[in-house]
Amino acid sequence: MNQRLSAPLSIVVGITGGIAAFKAVSVVRAFVREGHNVQVVATDAALRFVGRPTLEAMSRNVVHSDLYEGVAEVRHVAIGQAADLIVIAPATANTIAKLAAGIADDLLGNTVLASTAPVVVAPAMHTEMWLNPATQANVATLRARGVTIVGPDSGQLTGDDSGPGRLSEPDAIVAAALAAVSLTAKRPRDLAGKRVLVTAGGTREAIDPVRFIGNRSSGRQGVAIALAAAARGADVTLIAANLEIAAPATVTVVPVTSAFELQDAAQAAAPDADVIVMAAAVADYRPRLVADAKIKKEQQGDELTIELVKNPDILKSLTEVRTPGQIIIGFGAETETDPDALLELARAKAKRKGTDFLVVNRVSWSEGFATEDNEVVIVTDTGDIVMKAAGSKASVANSILDLVG
Repeated sequence: MNQRLSAPLSIVVGITGGIAAFKAVSVVRAFVREGHNVQVVATDAALRFVGRPTLEAMSRNVVHSDLYEGVAEVRHVAIGQAADLIVIAPATANTIAKLAAGIADDLLGNTVLASTAPVVVAPAMHTEMWLNPATQANVATLRARGVTIVGPDSGQLTGDDSGPGRLSEPDAIVAAALAAVSLTAKRPRDLAGKRVLVTAGGTREAIDPVRFIGNRSSGRQGVAIALAAAARGADVTLIAANLEIAAPATVTVVPVTSAFELQDAAQAAAPDADVIVMAAAVADYRPRLVADAKIKKEQQGDELTIELVKNPDILKSLTEVRTPGQIIIGFGAETETDPDALLELARAKAKRKGTDFLVVNRVSWSEGFATEDNEVVIVTDTGDIVMKAAGSKASVANSILDLVG
């Protein structure tokens, strides 16, 4: 559980009628796994894309869709009154327009109007609809009222279309939502005025123009940290190494590929940063020689030998030249199964790297990399345990940022 949101929340997930409605299942699942009570309010159109049984199985509650159900208990008002957070994902152009105008002709509209909880809206629609001046004006209206807008991302849409309008990934929506409710209910924007540098993803070291040496990091945890820091008011730069998820639109993104590119980008941005979070998985070695053309197996035979040389230690290089007052957080991914041995690895790395904090997590074929959840232990440069956090990568991100907030 996220230590900042230890009490279960009452969360309404509103789902509207778009092809991206299937991603809402993962949003609901993430909130439930965090221990929160989720009430799904779906429009009739949404239920044409995602079945009621699926949403009820994921939320563990009855799905609400009819404005006139539960009249005796005034349900069209009660759901919104009881909510600590309302998340609408996906939000179609039609729904955004109705929210901006205060129209409540369905249960979802009534729920929003009857609530004082933070509202998070994740738009999803075709590019032309998103860029339409009417939609942009409606989004601006919602933002002015304090509604948190997540995305949309750019990418493949329905059919052959591609461009801005793609629903943000569930991890990003959950991270922004938890940050919004936490900041509203618990504290001010505690990172306002601070500059945060985050690295995420995994570097790739070229063998030839086709092949590379890399790792299985998807970048989810680093992206979650960047999103959470931005939601808490920070000016965030994200150095993104081959992300498997969409880069967030709320931060400055610097794309890189190799360890040397990541090093150059980090050294350029580090002097201006108040906080540095090195979550990227940097390849320890790279090929000594990179072929100019694709290596052909017909020419190489049954065996191919590649000589590797060590990559620079980027994290240590940053701690050695840190600016006064700068906080640097490192990451360590280990396959060690014994908790005590894992802790000793973290302590040794924190001392060796010179970080203020070292976040260690266990990885395996099914843990850590490319998963929705994470479990970490955080130690100081002196080896003291300052925090243990488990749950979604969004909640872990906020736990990590509590160290500097």
